[in-house]
Amino acid sequence: MDGIRTRWYKDAFIYQIYPRSFCDSNGDGVGDIRGIISKLDYLKELGVNAVWLSPCYKSPNDDNGYDISDYRDIMDEFGTLEDWKEMVAGMHERGIKLIMDLVVNHTSDEHPWFIESRKGKDNPYRDYYIWRKGKGKDGKKPPNNWTSRFGGSAWEYDEASGEWYLHLFTKKQPDLNWDNPKVRKEVQDIVRYWLDLGVDGFRCDVITYISKREGLPDGKFNIGAVGDEHFTHGPNIHKYLNELFTEVLSKYDCMTVGEAAGVTIEQAQLYTDESRGELDTVFMFEHVEVDRYFRMFPKKLSLPRLKAVFAKWQLGLRDKGWNSLYYENHDQPRSLKRFTGDYGNLRKEAAKMLAISLYMQQGTPYVYQGQEIGMTNYPFKSLDEHKDVVIRYVRKALGVFEPLLRKVVLKVMNIRGRDNARTPMQWSAQENAGFTSGTPWINVNPNYKEINVEAELADPDSILNFYKKLIAFRKNNDIIKYGNYKENYASHKDIYCYERWWHGEKLFVLCNFKNKPVEFKATKDLAYETCELKLHNYGYDRTAPEDMVLRPYEAMVFLIK
Repeated sequence: MDGIRTRWYKDAFIYQIYPRSFCDSNGDGVGDIRGIISKLDYLKELGVNAVWLSPCYKSPNDDNGYDISDYRDIMDEFGTLEDWKEMVAGMHERGIKLIMDLVVNHTSDEHPWFIESRKGKDNPYRDYYIWRKGKGKDGKKPPNNWTSRFGGSAWEYDEASGEWYLHLFTKKQPDLNWDNPKVRKEVQDIVRYWLDLGVDGFRCDVITYISKREGLPDGKFNIGAVGDEHFTHGPNIHKYLNELFTEVLSKYDCMTVGEAAGVTIEQAQLYTDESRGELDTVFMFEHVEVDRYFRMFPKKLSLPRLKAVFAKWQLGLRDKGWNSLYYENHDQPRSLKRFTGDYGNLRKEAAKMLAISLYMQQGTPYVYQGQEIGMTNYPFKSLDEHKDVVIRYVRKALGVFEPLLRKVVLKVMNIRGRDNARTPMQWSAQENAGFTSGTPWINVNPNYKEINVEAELADPDSILNFYKKLIAFRKNNDIIKYGNYKENYASHKDIYCYERWWHGEKLFVLCNFKNKPVEFKATKDLAYETCELKLHNYGYDRTAPEDMVLRPYEAMVFLIK
């Protein structure tokens, strides 16, 4: 397979599995690999041809698997390496590729490298991590003012050596020193190990953080992210990514998608330009920040702002890179109420509309487990019900003020918290939604009796069956894959309308984002000779994109020749 890169990801529809919450096979309340194996036929029938699997490596679970203690083995709760191999074989038999999470900005503090590193300044593993002397006469002040992504200082003091180590996330997630060639070689070996075992690609966790500015200078004040400018898209990021590509990735038919918070169009063009040999795609975050203040506090969604982000990226990466299309993942709340408001009894129509609005764009589409059945945010009653490590840091930061601000924090977390996406997959109306026969590690959403896979499969008009149609429609569709993009009515507050065209054929996409009828006025150039309605979330009763009153959340896709 050496040197053969087919760019298969441009035709893929990728399903993300958060293994802890997908399916539990042994009744311990935690999802596992054998649970995934039991659902492979479900994934095949859905029509996806690739799976992104969130971390399943050995980990003490300070941050749900994103703190890795052994990159070459499987977490005990999830099963064994033999189970994993059986899962991969089962996926490949069904034409499903596997994308693993690659978490190499940091390790767990229980990884053997870090255990050795903290033994002393002369230890050969010391320089695998970023150690510095502190400020002040006694060195007891952090080396700089950088903050952890979860709050507080990004430095932890080590009494034994009198130095500090950097951790951009929890103190149990020390950052690796990518300036050390030995570290980069270790990462190459890890990537090669999994590719040789059959992995087809990697989602590269916080990959744009791996290069830190020399001297680690103080950062400018920025709410929740002091120091960003010194380690996001750092000075050697392109060199290190190209090195990984050249030494390993280029020799396999695999794909990479980089988590790239704060990435600009210009930076994304560099990362994903095929001639440069770095990443294949990136996850940008602009569209999931249009309804937030300071990336954190919720505000009302502005549809024109959301559409502007989509247009910017569709046009900006055309012929220069490749987009990733998503509304949900393990770090985002559920999309339904977030992007459609109060949908009332129109959950089905709203979910289908969101799918049409996103997945007719150019790029690789991702669907997160449960999104295909319209799963919703969980109605948390207290902060104690939240399991996310973020809550721990928020409560610590509030200190004595927590009792006063608890209701406010709970309201924010219920809207924006990551645990909304981490409640168990709802398979049936049986106890615990068919996820486990034991006590689930996190609460099951109480609406599982109405919203579950079993009920959706039985309903021909369900969200799930609509996703099957949409996924089938996207496959081998050159208009979606290669076509130009043009937005109409960019300033309209309720309607999202765009066109895709390629070699004489056109897709016309029309979506009403409101839970109310909205009048649509067709432009003069919408008089087409041949028009076929390909996707519709109501009754396939429209004949052309003409003047009409759109029903609440109505969405349709016309093929025009």
